[in-house]
Amino acid sequence: MKYHIITKTILLVSLVSLFNDIANEMLYPVMPVYLRSIGFSVMLIGILEGLAEATAGLSKGYFGNLSDKTGKRVPFIQAGYSLSAISKPLMAVLTFPVWIFFIRTLDRLGKGVRTSARDALLSAESAPENKGKVFGFHQFMDTAGAALGPLLALLFLYYLPGRYKWLFILALIPGLITVFITILLKDKKVKPDIRKEKIAFFSYFKYWKAASPGYRKLTGGLLAFTLFNSSDALLLLLMKHQGLSDYSMIGMYIFYNLVYAAFSYPAGALADKAGLKKVLIAGMIFFAIVYSCIGFVHSIMAFGVLFFIYGIYAASTEGISKALITNLSKSSETATAIGFYSACSSILALLASSMGGILWFCFSPRVCFITSAIGVFLVIIWFIIIFSRKRVDVI
Repeated sequence: MKYHIITKTILLVSLVSLFNDIANEMLYPVMPVYLRSIGFSVMLIGILEGLAEATAGLSKGYFGNLSDKTGKRVPFIQAGYSLSAISKPLMAVLTFPVWIFFIRTLDRLGKGVRTSARDALLSAESAPENKGKVFGFHQFMDTAGAALGPLLALLFLYYLPGRYKWLFILALIPGLITVFITILLKDKKVKPDIRKEKIAFFSYFKYWKAASPGYRKLTGGLLAFTLFNSSDALLLLLMKHQGLSDYSMIGMYIFYNLVYAAFSYPAGALADKAGLKKVLIAGMIFFAIVYSCIGFVHSIMAFGVLFFIYGIYAASTEGISKALITNLSKSSETATAIGFYSACSSILALLASSMGGILWFCFSPRVCFITSAIGVFLVIIWFIIIFSRKRVDVI
């Protein structure tokens, strides 16, 4: 790995994501159980998570736009990670439902504040021909944290079963490490937008008209893909539905994240060499294969093979799509471009999970996943068509 590709800033941002995801994923497996233990109904948990994710998604666009207008990245990164770090132990101390709603929303607001500015800073630190490697390396570190977090949680609960509140308090440690690392970050000099205009919360939606045709075609396809990509929670529920144990389910989730992490940088390096668009399409093909088959398998071995392929899909799309988006936007509008896509993606992700749940309930799990696979195959055809046109400005 060459130093001039993975700079000090890229390494620091990636370490920030590593420790933040350790903190987040320590709590992910136990969050529903903990909320139930303090009196939350399943319906209330659903409303809480929906509100939290909507807050994160919609705020990414606003704070991305604000980051571009001010020409600052680091203050948004520092504020966002600080909000998330503080919120976790508070959930163990303040257990009244109103406070839980406020604290959980505060955690997701932190994600909204930091994400677009962070990705814009990564983009500014990389050349177009290296963006696959840069975003792949960052995704590797981020996903490694997503694998380590549940492992630490399982280890803690093995020796101290049922001590969920202490797990929330312990999550403060990697959270504080995250905040400390952000202090070491320094902004690149970015020319701010000198026009003094009030930035409305939803003003970033205007970016769609100002964006390049290539950006609109790319994000249109990516958002269509999101509409057919239901929550990974449905994949975990399917394993439970097919008779696998809770430990097998959590173990498979960890295995998926390990594969995701392991292939993120190689996928980014391959994308820089062979082309970002080719790797993106390959990743979507892997997704469609998994969703076409997963409703028909029952053994843990078969699930293992499919989750291995699913990890490669994630490694081939998440960072690659960000690299493509940043290549199709001006450097002064990168955070807005990412924020617009992230905001719309969050809204469509909620719709996708809702539709997936309805198809599961009204018909069967197989219908749910096969419908998604058919939709994604159509999106793949769309991308093959637009990427084959020579005048489309997609790198």
